Amino acid sequence: MTTFATAWGAGTTARDIPELPDRGRMYRECGARLRASMRDRGVDALVLLGNGNVVYATGASWPLLDAGLSHVERPVAVVLADDEHPHLYMPFREGSSFESELPDDHVHGPLYLEFDEGVEHFASILAGLIPAGSSIAVDELTGAMRRSAGRLFPAGAPTDAALVIGPAKLVKTVDQVAAIRKACRITEEAAVDVQKSLAPGVRQIDLSAAFVRRAFELGATANMLEAIWQVMPTSKAAGTWTTTGDLALPLLTTERALAKGDVLWTDVSITYEGYCSDFGRTWLVGEEPSARQQAQFDQWRAILDAVLAVLRGGTTCGDLARAAIAANGGAKPWLPHFYLGHGIGTNAAETPLIGTDLGEDFDDNFVIPAGMALVLEPVVWEDGTGGYRSEEIVVVTEDGYVPITDYPYAPYGEGARA
Repeated sequence: MTTFATAWGAGTTARDIPELPDRGRMYRECGARLRASMRDRGVDALVLLGNGNVVYATGASWPLLDAGLSHVERPVAVVLADDEHPHLYMPFREGSSFESELPDDHVHGPLYLEFDEGVEHFASILAGLIPAGSSIAVDELTGAMRRSAGRLFPAGAPTDAALVIGPAKLVKTVDQVAAIRKACRITEEAAVDVQKSLAPGVRQIDLSAAFVRRAFELGATANMLEAIWQVMPTSKAAGTWTTTGDLALPLLTTERALAKGDVLWTDVSITYEGYCSDFGRTWLVGEEPSARQQAQFDQWRAILDAVLAVLRGGTTCGDLARAAIAANGGAKPWLPHFYLGHGIGTNAAETPLIGTDLGEDFDDNFVIPAGMALVLEPVVWEDGTGGYRSEEIVVVTEDGYVPITDYPYAPYGEGARA
């Protein structure tokens, strides 16, 4: 098997991705990338609170992930540029995916960084780990950490860890992609059961219950976000009011019972070994697509094909956005508050976000490297129908891309992939 440095060259296919990730190799290669990024930025130590960042740095998969931000107890990592193993402060090991890559003396009990007393304890820990005068970067600060910033960081205010961990996470190793693909397969297999259950009278929360139960039966580590089964209005005026005057997406799942003819935009994500899936399709309840709805799918497919035709290592986000706009007759085929696409890894949406209000200059200056995992999610909408939206995950190679998702588009089209 090739290593992460050469895995995504010309001619790469899905056969080059292992069925399951090698956890030890993934941990070592991610650690090497992270410490290299620290050296490039002149950072001696990282303090990581973001769950996705902790997963990336330590290999420990936290069962709450995104939802963990609402809990006092969460994992924390301290990464030193001159130590091949990060220090992990873990609230509990039960329910977490935890193996022996970290030495015992680098695994510690919980920290309570929402409280002044906990931050005082953490300050003494950092003083023992990090030499005086070291350059420190942090991804998040609790209120208590901000109040005690001088005690925590006596050498001065920390820098933004996103500038270190972002570049490290951008290119995926073959094992990271294997974990993402496994998460997608779990998601898609669970989605089969959910789609089969669509019928008038079924509630949105019933779909969520069926999906989450089946996903965990299949080996999911965490439910990344609350599943979305949004019933789309037939006109913007009939939908939820938004400040942009456009469609609202996503809206939370409720006890609403589905009705015949409802158009559902789905959006679900789980994790496997800490790596995310991202699943989106458009489903119909109790009916086949009308000719107009089928035409919307055909337009969506043409937009996606136009984007994929220019996608390869070295293209820019601006190249992808322009291809999508041209295929959509000059209009942006995504919602104003959303994006054409985004990265994916230990978070369901990672850098870059393509087509946001950061503007064309940002998109044109972001060069997409071979090895980036990318989610593409154009939208086709016109008043009178519920529109069409789906998501596709690909891994960029030097000469194109490798598809990761494999779910059909039924009841639209023939489900054939270009």
